[in-house]
Amino acid sequence: MKKFFLAIVLTILATSVAYSQNIDIKTHTLKNGMKILVHEDNSIPNAAMYIFYRIGSRNERPGTTGLSHFFEHMMFNGAKKYGPGEFDRVMESNGGTNNAYTNRNLTVYQDWFPSSQLELIFDLEADRIENLSIDPKIVESERGVVYSERRNSVDSNNLSILDEQLWASAFVAHPYQWPVVGWPSDIEKWSLEDLRKHFEAGYSPSNATMVVTGNVQFSEVIKLAEKYIEPIKPHNPPATITTVEPEQLGERRIKVEKAAQVPAIAIGYHVSATNNPEFYPIRVLETVLFSGESSRLYKRLVDKDQTVLSIGGGIDFDIDPTLFTFYGQIQPGTSSDLVEKAIYEELEKVKTSGITEEELKKAKNILLFGFYSQLRTIAGKANTIGTYEVYFGDYKKLLSAPDDFAKVTNEDVKRIAQKYFTSRNRSVVTLVPIQETEQQSSENKQ
Repeated sequence: MKKFFLAIVLTILATSVAYSQNIDIKTHTLKNGMKILVHEDNSIPNAAMYIFYRIGSRNERPGTTGLSHFFEHMMFNGAKKYGPGEFDRVMESNGGTNNAYTNRNLTVYQDWFPSSQLELIFDLEADRIENLSIDPKIVESERGVVYSERRNSVDSNNLSILDEQLWASAFVAHPYQWPVVGWPSDIEKWSLEDLRKHFEAGYSPSNATMVVTGNVQFSEVIKLAEKYIEPIKPHNPPATITTVEPEQLGERRIKVEKAAQVPAIAIGYHVSATNNPEFYPIRVLETVLFSGESSRLYKRLVDKDQTVLSIGGGIDFDIDPTLFTFYGQIQPGTSSDLVEKAIYEELEKVKTSGITEEELKKAKNILLFGFYSQLRTIAGKANTIGTYEVYFGDYKKLLSAPDDFAKVTNEDVKRIAQKYFTSRNRSVVTLVPIQETEQQSSENKQ
């Protein structure tokens, strides 16, 4: 079975390598500053449109945290031509569907639809970019929705609480310190003026990149973009983030005391931004440490020591220097100190000896398989093209990504571990379960 699976993987890799090297992407920049990337693929009669707005939690400030995520909700609540509920209704009645996501750096809107409806999708998107309704009643309704989402996704999720505390303690200057969903007091107090200023800056065409993939013609896409998007006036972009997180000068530790079933731990080390060449050896190390049951930390903490219920972590795509993280749910009755000690021991092994050639080869295969798998669908291609354009500064970097992974050596991985996995560069958050009182239980339910 393993040989059969390996054969499938190698076949996919071989065909995908040839395809990715020939992927054709055409570009055009509208007069209002929006950049458009188009990949024609007539293998299916559908298309995908992804719009990447360079507005995320890093573009917020104390008092307005969570606004980027809030607008992810607001953008579906009506504009001038298509009123409340109309965006989804019109799209779905014409065979399309949509979604969106917000992170520390971006807000991305995703449309999937029959290619025959391309003009309709341009009309829908242009309407909400230019004429989004910021109705006070809808604002208050969505404020409640977002607050409820925060309670469910963060306040009621112990690992999310640890994650929030980890980033808040690891960053003391840079805006990566606040959560994407926002702090509770900010959610309660955003003003309509805060909303208008945030929307005007973030949703300017000059602050966006559009990616269209699928059964489309480049000339048709540009013609429709010039008709629907180009007339929209650009605004001043979000203020440039000039703050650089100062070097951490010692370990930071946070203890969270909360009602919980099991203890947990979160660890973070400062590492470089995505567009740094170190991204590739860092991803290889991430894969060696966390990917699958044969990974180093799974074999050590789950199989051998049996001290954790789960272990995971790694890095995200980030515009600025970010964190390499570790998250573990600890077995009841096990001290978090034992888990910490084991993680640090495994990191020391990498720092002194690096990884094996077998681990290096396996990690590269896993990463390449994941990379090429993303390019096998129009949605995956749209997201990957936009991701490389925004985070790496040029979509063409995706064409060289396989070679960049292939060039990683054991010495590269060892050097990265030695550079970043030091005690003074580390932040640690531990969850200590406490017994919940009847009053706390009642308050949490409310």
